[in-house]
Amino acid sequence: MLRHLSFVSILLLYGFLCHGQRIENVFVTQQNKTIEITYDLHGLEAGQATVVSLHCSEDGGTTWSEALTETYGDVREGVKAGTGKRIIWHVLDERERLSGDRIVFEVRAVTKSTVDYGIEMVFVNGGTFTMGCTSEQGSDCRIGETPSHQVTLSDFYIGKYEVTQKQWRAVMGASTSLSNPSYFKNCDECPVEQLSWNDIQEFIKKLNQKTGKKYRLPTEAEWEYAARGGNQSKSYKFAGSNNMDEVGWYSSNSGSKTHPVGGRKANELGLYDMSGNVMEWCSDWYGSYSSNAQTNPQGPSSGSGRVLRGGGWFIDAQYCRLSLRIVDTPDSRYYNRGFRLVLSP
Repeated sequence: MLRHLSFVSILLLYGFLCHGQRIENVFVTQQNKTIEITYDLHGLEAGQATVVSLHCSEDGGTTWSEALTETYGDVREGVKAGTGKRIIWHVLDERERLSGDRIVFEVRAVTKSTVDYGIEMVFVNGGTFTMGCTSEQGSDCRIGETPSHQVTLSDFYIGKYEVTQKQWRAVMGASTSLSNPSYFKNCDECPVEQLSWNDIQEFIKKLNQKTGKKYRLPTEAEWEYAARGGNQSKSYKFAGSNNMDEVGWYSSNSGSKTHPVGGRKANELGLYDMSGNVMEWCSDWYGSYSSNAQTNPQGPSSGSGRVLRGGGWFIDAQYCRLSLRIVDTPDSRYYNRGFRLVLSP
């Protein structure tokens, strides 16, 4: 039998807090073999919901349970702002009994966006590859691409496409100077461009606030591994082919402009436009390669320029190769530069 309990309610909100989001008026009551928790949720932006979980401590809050599973009502995904939210916990379906003199409860919430920004991610199995100037790059290799070296990466997710103008506007809003910086405007599905590395950090900050996720730019190593096809690589010169016309927009076929993402053949992982369309910013400061093997390299700790990869609509095929590296200052903006996103599992 569940013995009679004297409850003490504790109000703590764990996880991501955004624009005054708060949980208030938490009350706990016992009804036979069930426990009822009521609470109010305030401060969410339009289009946001939360993932709510309930936790229990039997020692006054020193140690906490994992999220309780036999819970019903305004809990788990999709909880929206409002008063009188209610969680029912069927205690004996999950535990034989509760013990201790100081039983307390905690409602936790993590912000989740209900807005679909259409950012499709592809899972990339980690692995080991040779980064830099490899044999299929031929005589086009430049000094910055050597020496080739072994790199081992953990699993990650990477954008199936470059971030588009539509996605950029949806996140940044219409009231900022960066609502759509693109030179080739009026093309929702074209990559957003004319972006500095610093501009992208503002976008990522807003996107993460709205979604509760931790998007970021790819490291240079992640970008090259994904472009090469990861552990499914067929050792192509470009991302998905030895023929640039098959996989990307460049000076000979672009008509001197960007094109909607996904218009050419994907690479081995199902990623589009990693050769051509726009150059893509990476997270790394630019630095010389070492011949030493590396694991999850992040690039130099400081520098004067950030790395760009992938070539673009304005440039010859030899500059759209998988190992080519370009560098520029993080505040530079040109109409040939965009980006794609990465998430760690």
